Amino acid sequence: MAPQPGFLASVFRDLGVDVPEDPDAPFTPDGPDAPFTPGDRSGSGGQAGPPDPLRSPGQAGPPDAGGDEAVAAHARAAALTHHRTLTVQAEQKRLADLLRRAALPVSAMDFESQLRRYEPRPYPADGPAPAPGEAEPRWEDYVPAEPPTADPDESPARRLLDSGYQRELAQARLTHQRALREWRTRQAEAGSPAADESRRVHEQAEQARARAVREYNDSLEECRRAYRLAEPAAVESLLERALAAAETATQDLPAPCRAVFRPLTRTAVLDLDLPALDLVPSLTGYRLGADGEILPVPRPPADRATDYLRLVARLALRALQAADAVDTDEILSGVVLNGWLREPGAEPLCLVSVDADRDALARTRLLPPAAPYEEHDGEGVYADAEQDEALVRLRQLGAAVTPDPYARAGVEPAALAGPAVPSAPDLSANEFAQLVRELLTRGGLAQWSVRLRGPAGLVATGEGPAGSALPGRWVVWASRGAQPVGEEEIRTLAEAVREESAERGLRLTTGRFTDEALDLTGEDGHQHIHLVDGDGVRELARTHLGLPLAAGH
Repeated sequence: MAPQPGFLASVFRDLGVDVPEDPDAPFTPDGPDAPFTPGDRSGSGGQAGPPDPLRSPGQAGPPDAGGDEAVAAHARAAALTHHRTLTVQAEQKRLADLLRRAALPVSAMDFESQLRRYEPRPYPADGPAPAPGEAEPRWEDYVPAEPPTADPDESPARRLLDSGYQRELAQARLTHQRALREWRTRQAEAGSPAADESRRVHEQAEQARARAVREYNDSLEECRRAYRLAEPAAVESLLERALAAAETATQDLPAPCRAVFRPLTRTAVLDLDLPALDLVPSLTGYRLGADGEILPVPRPPADRATDYLRLVARLALRALQAADAVDTDEILSGVVLNGWLREPGAEPLCLVSVDADRDALARTRLLPPAAPYEEHDGEGVYADAEQDEALVRLRQLGAAVTPDPYARAGVEPAALAGPAVPSAPDLSANEFAQLVRELLTRGGLAQWSVRLRGPAGLVATGEGPAGSALPGRWVVWASRGAQPVGEEEIRTLAEAVREESAERGLRLTTGRFTDEALDLTGEDGHQHIHLVDGDGVRELARTHLGLPLAAGH
């Protein structure tokens, strides 16, 4: 089809070429009077020809080429912004899923749940083995019943010519012949050496399986006996099995937990490795700036710290629940859990520490409810730390929690899983209180009642029966520390004895007493105050517990 008049002129006008006003004038790219030679884009006047739209971007092009490139660049930036935002949203969804799975209930890994049971497997033969004395199949057992007759005078031979009966009779013969063949095959196989060897191998394998199950259960029972005797290796083995089983719901989030058991105080010290800080997204997404630059949208630091602590709280509660659930024989008096952040090239940093006795664990529902993660309006994945139930329950146990993990603000561990024979400073506050109570109750002081307790010691009352080593009502003040106990503390204890209407007072320290304090107890007004220093505490531990307590400062 021929182009319409003015078509070429409109094309060249779009390319920036002057077009003559007279439609009848001769038209060339350089003007009406310039000669035009194919392949030559310059006129006789040395002027440049029309710009080539196929030239490289650095060369001259049409006026709107830059605008098209800007639009394309903007579209690419928008697509990249969207892609990066989707990546951040995927990280947020993974965090929400981890929070949900970390709060799932754990199964108790006690001894009963670990027992194995032997289920015998039948011999895999082609058919059932012949029973001893199995009889040969008889035709009488397969022959069908004769068809009923309508005419009593009809002969039996005529009834046998019935077509339906003949079909049943033929099928019965086939069934009998197949049963007879199988019986003969079983009889032959029963006496063949190959069949006997195969059956013998099967029976040996079954005996080995039964023996392995029996030996495993016997070893488990031996571990249970050692556990009930509070042997450290048995207690630690059971605890670490339970802790490993609790991690099955979040195998993609390594958070190993190790256990150390101290027989002196019957306390388990758990060291939990916390996930890396970069697990929690630091951005809410990306946005496109006015100049086309892709800009990250950071989250508030407090929100990011809160989400990390929410995950830490769930992991800590899960470990505490696993240790509490497995201790069906109530060997543990308490559990200390320390959550450690371990980064390459840096010292381990304790971000959470819990010192809980058995009574506190029993009173506390350790895990959040069945739906631990709920979206709050406008909050998405994130929630306020004060509203998070896992953190609230952790603080109800008296846990020390870092205010800002991303500032590397650590907390003091309640106790360290250090040497096998701990010293008094190595013990947690609950451990020290438990040790003092155990020593004095075994010495005869019953009806123990703690009035005050803190990291440095405790104040309690107790009453011993007449004729015991500690008769009457006592006020006990026990402390640990490097500072020696002076006479002022002895006078304070004497006042507490009068206020409690007690008969005697006991000042116990893991350190030593000053000479003034020792002299004061020799006076008439303070002879009812008794002193026990660090050497005396260690001697009581050997006498009443049969376990050593190391000297420490």
